[in-house]
Amino acid sequence: MSLMKSSKQNRKQAIDRLLTRGVTEVVNRKHLEAALKSGKKLRVKLGIDPTGPKVHLGNAVIIRKLRDFQRLGHKAVLIIGDSTALIGDPSDKLAKRPMLTPAQVKTNLKDYKTQLGRIVDLKKAEFHFNSEWLAKLKFADIAQLAETFTVQQMLARRNFRDRIESGKEISLRELLYPLMQGYDSVAIKADVEIGGFDQLFNVLAGRTIQQFYGQKPQDILTGEMLDGTDGRKMSKSWGNVVNIVDSANDMFAKVMAVKDGLIKKYFTLCTDRSLAEINRIMSAIAKKNMNPRDAKIILAREIVTLYHGAVAAKKAEAEFRKVYQREELPSKMKTVRVKADAVPLRDLIAVVGLAPSKSEAHRLIIQGGIKVDGIKVMNPQKSIDLAGVGVVLQAGKAKFARVVR
Repeated sequence: MSLMKSSKQNRKQAIDRLLTRGVTEVVNRKHLEAALKSGKKLRVKLGIDPTGPKVHLGNAVIIRKLRDFQRLGHKAVLIIGDSTALIGDPSDKLAKRPMLTPAQVKTNLKDYKTQLGRIVDLKKAEFHFNSEWLAKLKFADIAQLAETFTVQQMLARRNFRDRIESGKEISLRELLYPLMQGYDSVAIKADVEIGGFDQLFNVLAGRTIQQFYGQKPQDILTGEMLDGTDGRKMSKSWGNVVNIVDSANDMFAKVMAVKDGLIKKYFTLCTDRSLAEINRIMSAIAKKNMNPRDAKIILAREIVTLYHGAVAAKKAEAEFRKVYQREELPSKMKTVRVKADAVPLRDLIAVVGLAPSKSEAHRLIIQGGIKVDGIKVMNPQKSIDLAGVGVVLQAGKAKFARVVR
C-alpha cells in the first residue's frame, strides 16, 4: 500500500472512530460524515459551564472527542459558560437548580483553562467566555430570541415533563438556558456542536436558533455519559468522581475502585486503547483467564499515564500495590501537629481531616473504618495519647495521617 493510500485509510478510520466510539447520537450523520471527508475545516463547538472547580473524567469524555476533531485538522472552539452557569443547566435535573452567584462562577473558573489544556491543544483552539455576547443582549434581543420556541416545546422536554407530573417547580429562568446555549452557536458560527447525551435538547436548540438567525444549522454529536466509580451518576457529593487534577496516586486508587461492570465503559470512554484490544481484555475476563482486578490495573495505569505520564503511572502502581495489596504504610503521608497530650479519637479524626465532621468521624469509627497504628478502634471517645512519638491514623484503605504533639 502506498503512503498516500495508507494516509487516506488512516483518516477514514479516524473519522469512523470519531462518529461511533462512545457516540449516542449524530445529527445529521450523512451531512457531517461528508463534511469530514471533504477536507473542509469545521468549527466544532463545545460549551462547558464552570459549575465546579475541577474537571473530572466524565467531563473529559466529550473534551477528548473535541480533541479528536482537532487532530483531524478542525478548529476546536471552547466556550466557557460564565453567563449560562448563572442560569443553571436544567438537563436531567429532577428539581429546580439553584442559581450560582458571580463570585462562585469566578472561583470555579480559576484553574479551568489549565485543566482543559491537559486534553485539548489550546494553542490551536479558540477560547471564549459566553459573557462576551450574552452580557450584551438587551431585553428586545432576548424577546426576539424567545420567539424561536413555544412553551409547549419546552415543556415537552423529558425532565420538565417529569417534574410537572410530580408537582415539582420549573423556573422560568431554566427555560432560558437552551436559548442562551443555542445563541452561543450563532455567536461563533458553529458548524458542529458536541456534548454529552444529556445535552441533546440544548444542542438541537442551537440548530433551530441558527436557522432563525439565517445561519446553516450545525451538525450534532453527543457522547455517552460516564458513570461514577460506584455505578451511580458521577457526583462529587457521592465521592465517586475521578478528577483529572487528582494526584497520580489518588487517581490510580480511584480507578481501581471502579465497579467491575464498568471496566469496558471506562476503557472505551477514558482511554485510547483500540476497541479490538478492549474486547480481548473483556473476553479474557469472561473466560476467567484474567482477574477483573488485573484489568483495572491496566486501566488505571493507562488513565494515569494520560494525565501524569508513564513514570508517574509506574510509581502510582507501585504505591497502590504497597498500600492496598501488601497493606503497608504509604511512602508519603501528611503530618499534623496537635497541641494536646491526648484527644478523643472522634475529635482527632475530624481535626486532621480524615472525616469532614465529628459526626462523620463518629460514624466511621463505629462502623470499623478507623485504625490507630494499624489496629482497628471502634470507640469514638477513646483517648489517643500524643505525648510520645504520636500515632498513625487510617480511614478506610486510602486515607492516612501521622499525628504528633
